[in-house]
Amino acid sequence: MKISAKIFPWDNSRIFDSGDCDLEVGDIIIVNVDSETESAIIDKINVKTKENTIDIVRKATTIDIETVERNRDKCKDAVKLCRDLASEKELAMKIVDAHFSFDGGKVIFSFIAEKRVDFRDLVRNLSKKFQRSIRLQQIGSRDEARGKNGFGVCGRELCCVKFSGSLKSVTTEDARVQQMGQRGSDRLSGLCGRLKCCLGFEAEQYRENLKKMPQIGAKFNIGGKEGKVVEKNVLSKEVIIEFEDRNKETVAVDELK
Repeated sequence: MKISAKIFPWDNSRIFDSGDCDLEVGDIIIVNVDSETESAIIDKINVKTKENTIDIVRKATTIDIETVERNRDKCKDAVKLCRDLASEKELAMKIVDAHFSFDGGKVIFSFIAEKRVDFRDLVRNLSKKFQRSIRLQQIGSRDEARGKNGFGVCGRELCCVKFSGSLKSVTTEDARVQQMGQRGSDRLSGLCGRLKCCLGFEAEQYRENLKKMPQIGAKFNIGGKEGKVVEKNVLSKEVIIEFEDRNKETVAVDELK
């Protein structure tokens, strides 16, 4: 059985082969990934995918779970230390989270930065502090939101969590084509501060519909009266025609000649 499980809070889930293990969503498993032993939390069972799978080592034992919990308890202090060191060195980066590998050999810090950051000195200082191998992993705003989980203003689970790894970049053109550009960035932005992922779901359908619709200002003769297009309803495939007497009429695109 194929399962989906997440190693790092900010990262996409990976696909594993459960073997003979009896597993449920929320269970912790021990896996070997990139020559390291890690723990992962199962988020989906019976995943239908053609992706290559990774064999799990075992379902976490009581001792394994205690190790995972100890590692989690260390993260808050580790993040604070890393933030303090980055601030001392005036590095333009936001330290988001930390992860202690299950085998104890590495600490991974995730960060956000607008520009390239030279953090070599930071890594050396962290290595001395923790006496472990240190890795800094740059992530995006969506990845930060994914790590915190949560719900959007729609009341549903965040798209970056629910559709992990399958979301395309959303642009201002996606909002404009759906006639939402005038709503303002505060209403179009998600918890990550970027344009909401859901704006990308229907954008292509809007583009296809728009190809079959007249431009604003185009003139048509409706019932013996000449009028021009002043507004479009892309989803319903209708336009609003305004006549010379200022009266308006909603007309289906298929009825225009």
